[in-house]
Amino acid sequence: MLQSTSEAPLVHPKSKRKRRQGFIERTVRSLADVLEQALFAEEVAKADGLLQSIDPRVKVVGLLLLVVATASAHSLSIILALFALALALALLSHVPIRRLATRVWIGVLFFTGSIALPAIFITPGVALVHVPLLHWPITAQGIKAALYLLTRVETATTLSVLLVLCTPWNQVLKALRVLRVPVVFVVILGMTYRYIFVLLQTAADMFESRQSRLVGRLDGQEQRRLAAASVGVLLGKSLQLSSDIYLAMLARGYRGEVYTLDDFKAQPRDWLALGGFVIVALFAFWFGR
Repeated sequence: MLQSTSEAPLVHPKSKRKRRQGFIERTVRSLADVLEQALFAEEVAKADGLLQSIDPRVKVVGLLLLVVATASAHSLSIILALFALALALALLSHVPIRRLATRVWIGVLFFTGSIALPAIFITPGVALVHVPLLHWPITAQGIKAALYLLTRVETATTLSVLLVLCTPWNQVLKALRVLRVPVVFVVILGMTYRYIFVLLQTAADMFESRQSRLVGRLDGQEQRRLAAASVGVLLGKSLQLSSDIYLAMLARGYRGEVYTLDDFKAQPRDWLALGGFVIVALFAFWFGR
């Protein structure tokens, strides 16, 4: 007797569960997320915004002054004013506030908050309330110290991220020479930045090719063996690649100094921007004492 087509087929309950992602799938997705963030930063750096139109040397010096002013300020209102300035710069530079909140502010809040939380209890001062059962005092001085730490870190991190997002990395490195940063340090940073993405792309290709040849699911031991083998292959490729690149640089005339095609030429608006950064920093230094 034929079964009626109107009857619902029997489905095992476990088949409805979402299949857990394996080690390879999670690794490929993580590598893709990192590359996506890098592409996002390049798109923001090419946007027609306020910070993008300023000379990179001015941005490095000006934002560094604001970071130092934030770290040395002893007034919460000054720190909040600098954070508001950073937020205004982000808006004028077409940096998505949602991306700042999800990628920067939330992470800094959890990391710094875990460090600042004990200060609420261990800082001596006037007890506002006691934690139930534990009887730990929460002091006004402890809350103030935690707020200082949180706001300083959030503001300094936002200013630093704006510099990286609104300026191509090679221009940031070249602008560091204005601060007399040793050329060896600049070259190491530049090569490291390039190597990271080359290795990420290589690792993504390796894991994707491995995933395309898998049938079923690997057990824990096999996944660990695969991870160890992948690390070894990446290490060998990175050593070979570094040697080849260095020989290619020597063959093209590299003698220790890095030259780029972008020649910085300060415009009147750049000097105005530098003056604005200096005035704001001096204001924060003076009133934040």
